[in-house]
Amino acid sequence: MTLDEFDYELPPELIAQHPPEVRGAGRLLHVDAPADVLADGWFRDLPDHLRAGDVVVMNDTRVIPARLFGAKATGGRVEVLVERVLGPSEALTQLRASKPPAPGSRLVLEPDIEVEVLGREGEFWHLRFAGGTPLLELLDRHGRLPLPPYIEREAGAEDDARYQTVYAKRPGAVAAPTAGLHFDEAMLERVRATGARIVTLTLHVGAGTFQPVRVDDISQHRMHSEWYEIPQDVVDAVAQARREGGRVMAIGTTSLRALESAAAATGTLTAGSAETQLFITPGHRFRVVDRLFTNFHLPKSTLLMLVSAFGGLDILRRAYAHAIAQRYRFFSYGDAMLIERAPEAAWQA
Repeated sequence: MTLDEFDYELPPELIAQHPPEVRGAGRLLHVDAPADVLADGWFRDLPDHLRAGDVVVMNDTRVIPARLFGAKATGGRVEVLVERVLGPSEALTQLRASKPPAPGSRLVLEPDIEVEVLGREGEFWHLRFAGGTPLLELLDRHGRLPLPPYIEREAGAEDDARYQTVYAKRPGAVAAPTAGLHFDEAMLERVRATGARIVTLTLHVGAGTFQPVRVDDISQHRMHSEWYEIPQDVVDAVAQARREGGRVMAIGTTSLRALESAAAATGTLTAGSAETQLFITPGHRFRVVDRLFTNFHLPKSTLLMLVSAFGGLDILRRAYAHAIAQRYRFFSYGDAMLIERAPEAAWQA
């Protein structure tokens, strides 16, 4: 398939630049692929789509303040965005500078953090932070929240809370699992009251999620790698739902990617941690997830390819055209979709 098959025209004013005043106040487009039906609704109505025995899987990763500014030893300004924490003092990063630094050179990041450039790994730079203070602690003290590139403003006080899920627990992401931003504690209780079970896994979302696809033939795209962990209680909950007729709903593409990666690795969902470079495109067969709750995604993005694989390319095209015509809000702080998996996208044993 070609990249242009995943393009669409989005009026810029539909890109949500701020979260809604109240968490969870957004709209919900129900994409019923098996019935070939689109239905407008509200996020507050999500419990109406659940029943006892369902499993709702959420990603409990926590966004870290991953952006740092400073200078090279020669004086040129640099901007560092941590992509992944590798250990107490090392990280893979994106790095912006007028001239790329040489391996072995040093940076001084604000306020006085000394950093050694160890080398380059693909699009990323491997950095070592001096001084002995754990990197996550340095970021908490001095880092800035990295908002997505389509939000055309600096992060403010509202983002410290709203660009973070209420159930975020494990620090390591540099982008939020944005489908989860809709949920507040009251909605979590309403979900549980349906008899559905909520379980959490972890996938640390990397800045690579915003990297554009640069090839026309999408089969030639090299997917970025992300770390995930599936606890045993997630495996047990999914197995119980399968036995008792419940459905598995992934909250966000990151939850889906972790579940499907774990299942693809062994043929069945198993607990454990691993790296995934799974690239989901139309034709993929899903082993675990029956339903996907997700935000709207960028044109020509790997995430748009994923949801098109899940629900079907034709109905997803119509869903996006409908959402634009109905003035839905798009991307991280925008409205959401609930997609029922297309029958042809199911794994056939």
